[in-house]
Amino acid sequence: MRVSDLIEEFIKEMFDENQYIEIQRNDLAQHFNCVPSQINYVISTRFKPSQGYYVESKRGGGGCIKIQKINLEKSEYLMHIINNIQNEITQNEVDILISDFLSYDLISPKEAKLLKVATSDNVLTLGTDIKDRIRAKIFKNMLLNLT
Repeated sequence: MRVSDLIEEFIKEMFDENQYIEIQRNDLAQHFNCVPSQINYVISTRFKPSQGYYVESKRGGGGCIKIQKINLEKSEYLMHIINNIQNEITQNEVDILISDFLSYDLISPKEAKLLKVATSDNVLTLGTDIKDRIRAKIFKNMLLNLT
């Protein structure tokens, strides 16, 4: 596993008991023996509103970060995701969302596989200027049919 994956997993495990967590960026960086910007990267890419999280960052004191998990029913959660996906989405962003859907038991492994296949770069053999826009439309449409 990459350090980013380990940090994400560690943070998600903290939610087992709480709806929100507060972490110190510097303490977490020290725990994983990485730079604080690595923590920022993980939080900004894997704990976005479109992935069901609200993040509040406070300056000073080691960089306190409060992350709140948005609890919604399956259809509300998927609609929340659909509404927060912009006009473009990368394959990596789709993969992260699908991983989250699986961890929250919102979709089956078979549905996850179908979502991944339909939105993969292997299927979307288009120019880079249009690929992420088409992927966003396909992904949103498929999610609408899961609600």
